[in-house]
Amino acid sequence: MDARRDAVVLLAGGAVADFAFRLAQIALPLVVLQSTGSIAATGLVGGAAGIPVILSPWWARRARQWVDSGPRLAAVAVVSAVALAIVPACAAYGVLRPWVLMVSGLLLGCADALSTPGRSALLADTGDRLGRDRAVLLLTWQDGLRRAGMLVGPSVGAVAVAAGLTNTVLWVEAVVVLAAGGLAATVKGERARSLASARPESGAHASGEREPAPSIRVSLRGREDVLYGWVARGTGCLTWFAFTLGLSVIGAERGRPGVYLAAGMSGYGAGALLGTAVSLAVVRRIAPIPVASVAWTVMGLCWVGMGVWTTPAAIAVLGALSGVTVVLGIAAISILITRSSYGAERRALLSGQGVVVSASSSAGLFVGGPIIAAVGAEATLIGAGVLTSAVALGVLLVRPGNAVPAGVAECHTASHGEDRDQHVGGAA
Repeated sequence: MDARRDAVVLLAGGAVADFAFRLAQIALPLVVLQSTGSIAATGLVGGAAGIPVILSPWWARRARQWVDSGPRLAAVAVVSAVALAIVPACAAYGVLRPWVLMVSGLLLGCADALSTPGRSALLADTGDRLGRDRAVLLLTWQDGLRRAGMLVGPSVGAVAVAAGLTNTVLWVEAVVVLAAGGLAATVKGERARSLASARPESGAHASGEREPAPSIRVSLRGREDVLYGWVARGTGCLTWFAFTLGLSVIGAERGRPGVYLAAGMSGYGAGALLGTAVSLAVVRRIAPIPVASVAWTVMGLCWVGMGVWTTPAAIAVLGALSGVTVVLGIAAISILITRSSYGAERRALLSGQGVVVSASSSAGLFVGGPIIAAVGAEATLIGAGVLTSAVALGVLLVRPGNAVPAGVAECHTASHGEDRDQHVGGAA
């Protein structure tokens, strides 16, 4: 079946690319430290990558609608691979400077602003072809495979770093991203599929006309719970630097580079796999926003615990607990989006979610290095955890009522075909 093959191709490509990212996540801060000698510079690539994403609601409004097929996703992957290759190439020649890290990050951010929502929307569209709630199921498994990479990737990365392959790992990431784009190139988008079948009911899409390009703000109308979920998730992403950079610095300071981050990420990945297995059943039975609030509250408490009990074993256990809960929170937001939107509006919402995640993560990386340098990694973990938990609880307390977002009620009672007609009509 074409839909099943497309789902496997998209999931596999995303999984191997993310696995390579987990390897590079261990190596990149060390390459930057070795080349520049600056702790503050360790987050420059990730920080700079957030700038195009933050600005994407303006410059990428139409561009993100362009990335609606596998071949176009592959074209963006070429840009990502070039951006990733800049760092190891410059490090190999001894010319890695802060401005080079900024250029690499900016170019990578432009590509990520298009590829991340593009891949997720294409996967969700594929899920719609398979049946009801298969879109959120595929998005959940996409996150699950990402966390599986967390389980194995950091350990493999630490071994590679110990073997002196630090720069090589960054080259591997660039090559794998390019290969993942090649896999995606075999997947047709919904527009191409409609044109090929020339269905009368396809209307404007069958004639080749483009869907409107709704803004993220307009797409959020009637979906206030999605916005509340983004606030909780965005805060967790903002403080994520305390986990990644903080544990990297702790390992370097204690003469065990990569070990603490590998323990935390591996534990997080293991917990996330468990969370993936139960997430769909949970979010179908419990209101999504309470699930999201509890998820990031627990994650914040885990950061606090890591700052207090800073040993590889404790970090692994707390990482696993946070992994279970965060997957539930992400699935809760995904089910709100996939049940209440389709087509251009869905791509806009997934892009908005990408903006929240990338922008807040990048903001954290920008300030994270200096904060860790000033107060220490352990204190940073505790402060970041308190902030995350406070905001997540606040979301639940200030959210007015328990209204169902527009479109969700209809999705619970309508058939899959009726869902699609209502969403497309609503977007118009």
